[in-house]
Amino acid sequence: MSSVTVRVPAKVNVQLSVGPLREDGYHDLVNVFHAVSIFDEVVAKESEGITVQVNGKWSDQVPTDDSNLAIRAARALAKHAGRSYGAELVIHKSIPVAGGMAGGSADAAGALVACNELWGLGLPMDDLMEIAGDLGSDVPFSLIGGTAVGTGRGEQLSELPTGGTFHWVFALANGGSVDGQRVRRVRPAPGGLRRRRAVADAQRLPHGGARHRRRVRARHPSEQRPPARRAQPPPRARPPTLESGRQHGALGAIVSGSGPTCAFLAIDATHARDLAHSLTTTGTAHTAVAAHGPVHGATLI
Repeated sequence: MSSVTVRVPAKVNVQLSVGPLREDGYHDLVNVFHAVSIFDEVVAKESEGITVQVNGKWSDQVPTDDSNLAIRAARALAKHAGRSYGAELVIHKSIPVAGGMAGGSADAAGALVACNELWGLGLPMDDLMEIAGDLGSDVPFSLIGGTAVGTGRGEQLSELPTGGTFHWVFALANGGSVDGQRVRRVRPAPGGLRRRRAVADAQRLPHGGARHRRRVRARHPSEQRPPARRAQPPPRARPPTLESGRQHGALGAIVSGSGPTCAFLAIDATHARDLAHSLTTTGTAHTAVAAHGPVHGATLI
């Protein structure tokens, strides 16, 4: 096989609870991941060395040197297999960069699946998940997709069954991740991570229908949200994106991940398209994208 193509989705965090700082420098997390229909494609072609090219809307913001997570993923896979392999990786970007939607992690997951197939390794998913966990907290979820609860650093996943399709709008602002500022400003719950409460909230994720979607809006605790506001300019210095989405009928409005992205839960696909149009035409968001979920993780196409 001379070329392999893998499609891999973006994600939204619909629940994130943060515990105290651990000795390894990470915080314990309880995180509910939800994969949505904004996709990157990762193509792996035969080559002597491991290189990457990036094209698409966000390509000018993606490094192509050794810091690229897809390159690191391919090299980690070759090391795990105990042999020297080569691959020319071509990434077609549609997932926003530095938008809190795990675009880099998605590309790493895509590279793992593509190179596993290109090199004929035949490694099982358990092996790929182990390698993915060493690469980053979001990479394992990008492999499996769907909806899942992540604990530890977020890499220990338990599938969370959901029913129905959820329609989303993602409003993107100019700017990059505020992850470093946010982590330093997080104030853990007294006595450590309230794991039982957060997992219980995760298990009450809606199972389709307007009544259940309203529950998302009512129950979403997102303990990261106040620190995120403190890490950004004062409210008067930027558009009130969350409130604007609610005024246009969003059933729920949250900040996704560590990037400047707001996620809005819509009634249906038509409402999602209308909401995205409203957010961009009013100047509230630089870009707004409609999507649905859950969708599968990294998939050969």
